[in-house]
Amino acid sequence: MTNKNSIAEKSTRALRARRRSLARSLPDVEGLISGAVVEQGRRCGKEGCRCTRGELHGPYTYVVLPRDGGRTRTVYVPASAAEAVRAGAALSVSVRGVIEEISAINVELLRRGELG
Repeated sequence: MTNKNSIAEKSTRALRARRRSLARSLPDVEGLISGAVVEQGRRCGKEGCRCTRGELHGPYTYVVLPRDGGRTRTVYVPASAAEAVRAGAALSVSVRGVIEEISAINVELLRRGELG
């Protein structure tokens, strides 16, 4: 990601070229998942089960999804989908970085009165 100082030092032409390059670099986002993948052990609640002694079941994969109001939602991920979910979450981080850089470039162009 480009920092604010290096953006301000670039010419308008260079900024537009960088923005175009970034936009073209965006991957197919169909599998994107905006959340964090976590592994957790669980207790089943059955009396006498090993999990009552601290030997948790799992680990199981979950994706933690942001919600409005700062709360989160946790969704179980079946083992068969775990790799796809991990890839989708990694894609989300990558795309977010590109979008933030495009936004920073647009703000600089706006500041110069040359957004367009």
